[in-house]
Amino acid sequence: MNIGYARVSTTEQIAGLEAQRESLRAVGCDRLYEEQISSVAFRGALQEALEYVRDGDCLVVTKLDRLARSVRHLGEILETLEAKGVDLRVLDLGLDTSNATGKLMLNVLGSVAQFERELMLERQREGISKAKAEGRYKGRKPTAQLKAQEIKEMVAQGQPKKDVAKVLGVSERSVYRVLRAQ
Repeated sequence: MNIGYARVSTTEQIAGLEAQRESLRAVGCDRLYEEQISSVAFRGALQEALEYVRDGDCLVVTKLDRLARSVRHLGEILETLEAKGVDLRVLDLGLDTSNATGKLMLNVLGSVAQFERELMLERQREGISKAKAEGRYKGRKPTAQLKAQEIKEMVAQGQPKKDVAKVLGVSERSVYRVLRAQ
């Protein structure tokens, strides 16, 4: 049985998620797990997929970076899959771990992908430093601070802080931070 896993980093990436869905269905995935969440956050759908797969199944992803956030994470996932007798297929790379060559190529490409990501983050940090030095970098817009009055009013009305965070689209931690600053 082919089990598909699709992921995008943000809720705005609807087209990307739909494209992954279509690709996974086109190769015959019988079941799809999908989520809209950063790779560094807990990914419940990935965990469900890894728990669901059984001996003889194949976990299918469209791209390697949709599955793992680092070579180490990829290794952990592969270890879990191997222990269950499950293969991994990465569509855009044409990789399949059902053979030795596929396993080798997956590890090599996983290392290259991590190297690429680290270079991108390095360039991003350099760009931010340069912009700060030139006085052009303002940082991220303080969304919770802009909603401070609403947060205070809703909490004063007795609404739970967790609900306030959800309604206003900020983190619960930000709600506490705003209230502490009173």
